[in-house]
Amino acid sequence: MARKKAEVFVFSHLAYADGNRFVPSGILGLTETDGATVQNRELACEFAYGTRYLQRKEAFELDPVSLAFGEPEAIKGKVLYPVNGLGEFGGIRDAAPDAWGRRVIEARLKAPANGLLEVEYLLHAGGDRVGALDVRKQQASPDSTSASDLHSLQYVLQAAEAVDNGAAVPANLETFLGAGPSAGGARPKASVRDEEGALWLAKFPARNDTFDVARAELCTLELARRCGLTVPEVRYMDIGGRAVMLIRRFDRYWAQPGQDLPEGALHDTRPANGAVEGRLPFVSGLTLVGCRELESPDKAYSDLGQAIHKYVHPSRIRADGQEMFARMVLNIFVTNDDDHLRNHGFVRDPGVDGWVLSPLYDVVPRPVFASERRLHLGVGAQGKLATLDNALTHYAAFVPARPHAVGIMLRVWTEVRQWKICFEAHGADGKLLDQLTRAFRDISEVASPQLEAEIRKQVAWP
Repeated sequence: MARKKAEVFVFSHLAYADGNRFVPSGILGLTETDGATVQNRELACEFAYGTRYLQRKEAFELDPVSLAFGEPEAIKGKVLYPVNGLGEFGGIRDAAPDAWGRRVIEARLKAPANGLLEVEYLLHAGGDRVGALDVRKQQASPDSTSASDLHSLQYVLQAAEAVDNGAAVPANLETFLGAGPSAGGARPKASVRDEEGALWLAKFPARNDTFDVARAELCTLELARRCGLTVPEVRYMDIGGRAVMLIRRFDRYWAQPGQDLPEGALHDTRPANGAVEGRLPFVSGLTLVGCRELESPDKAYSDLGQAIHKYVHPSRIRADGQEMFARMVLNIFVTNDDDHLRNHGFVRDPGVDGWVLSPLYDVVPRPVFASERRLHLGVGAQGKLATLDNALTHYAAFVPARPHAVGIMLRVWTEVRQWKICFEAHGADGKLLDQLTRAFRDISEVASPQLEAEIRKQVAWP
């Protein structure tokens, strides 16, 4: 197998007093084989920060695990390599297209499935990729954009359906494919801008769906909001009889250049006179845990808890630990077993100048008949077993005391037990409620009688 080497420029989107712009942050070197199958390919990466980039006070680390700043003088002019023997830098891998994005790029380039080298996927992910990075062939390469506007959503959907069905994309629809975002998995989707210019992720139906996934996900996220979790704005649209869910891109915000950041959640800010769009650096849970994608099933929520204590800004460790525990509890109640490490994220918040847990995304109930259920990630001492008793065995990775953990369970259960009321309030009909009933679990199904009694007596933890 031949080995191919490539060098590309990584850019970072920085906020300046006179506006926001991309600047070169370093050079990424990739060496990869071109084996006949993905399994036969090997990838090795190296990276060197640019000297000028390290001198910028606005600069941020591209990867808090493998490319941490530490002492800038110690890394100036040095070639850096991924930790733990990984082939990629997680922070840069998170700016690459996901499974769906790869299919979109292959459709645009008329390439076979997994037929491109990784450097090509990186280069073609587009300027609206997740986070605050861009990858370009030359230092002088121009900025690129990929998001269509909301009015053209029906054409974006048609193009996505062609890709999902493995059909050739009509020439008049190719421009609507945009770039595949890097977070969100294998389902059809695209970035779009609304009437004001705010960026959203539109999630389309897939050909094998057995229920209205768009409505189910929107309702579940609204249920999570009622549970006190951090959730971006979501919308539901019917495009020619096809269901589409839109979720605000939480890695984007709007602020006046050179002025203090607005109060409140940055992902809730809107375009306004004079405001410019900022980008928040993003890394997945996979990156912070420091492992390969194939190792995700071997990891646990406690690994995310440890990553929070190690990498999250000290002012947010307590709150983010509580929220991560609450998200695990919610996933137990709604049977969301697509909770792999890429479906947990972190953004770099300029308000605290550090990494924090991102808003919640990709939570869909899965109806099953089995009485014993498991999540993708480990829950506690009994492995992946989706019970509250199992979750309590590892509470110390998230909260300081057992009563706090039990109080969080009460808070989540108080809302989840009324899930049908929440779903109906957000447009779910009787058919969808019936289809999802087997996903939602009563407290008696996920807690021992002793723990259920303890939860009922506990005070809900904020």
